[in-house]
Amino acid sequence: MRRTIILLSLLLLSLSHVWGQTEQQVKAVVDKASAQLKTMQCDFVQTKHLKLLNDRMVSTGKMYYQQHDKLRWEYMSPYQYTFIMNGQQVLLKNNGRKDVIDVNQSKAFKAIAQVMLNSVVGKCLTADKDFRSSIDISGPEYVATLQPLKKDLKSLFDKIVLHFDKQRLLVTKVELLEKKGDRTVIELKNIVTNASIPQDTFSVR
Repeated sequence: MRRTIILLSLLLLSLSHVWGQTEQQVKAVVDKASAQLKTMQCDFVQTKHLKLLNDRMVSTGKMYYQQHDKLRWEYMSPYQYTFIMNGQQVLLKNNGRKDVIDVNQSKAFKAIAQVMLNSVVGKCLTADKDFRSSIDISGPEYVATLQPLKKDLKSLFDKIVLHFDKQRLLVTKVELLEKKGDRTVIELKNIVTNASIPQDTFSVR
């Protein structure tokens, strides 16, 4: 009986760091982890749920991130499309056509690009000027719900939901809920962090 009580006590102590955490503490821990994330690469599955058509579209591809402002989002199936963000420039590649855009030329485009960049590494949690956030820490993963505050973002998204792996403190799923009722779910798989990525991966030329 005594042994059982000791084991139970040790179990409760091991879980107390999760149960005792507040939202602010989780934000601080995730923010620290994102600051230490130099690079990230993974596969992704994106499912677009269309409200009006009661249908969904599934696409797959690869994502590459390098601190602080480099992101490559490459769709490989069922179509090929590439989005590359490198600093203030974005390259869009589709069917052999290339368009380079200065994100500062469009507030809406800049907002979307920044959301894409910050969502995959969890930086949205501390963007207090852009979002009002709440975090559910009771389940097997951290689930952060972000309500846009700025006009440009509010016109596009009703809310953004980020799912974090509690052990690795990495985003594993992003849900984008749009104003018109459509919903996009992006699942990140086979995540590799802090491995070398060739610099031409983020070339916008």
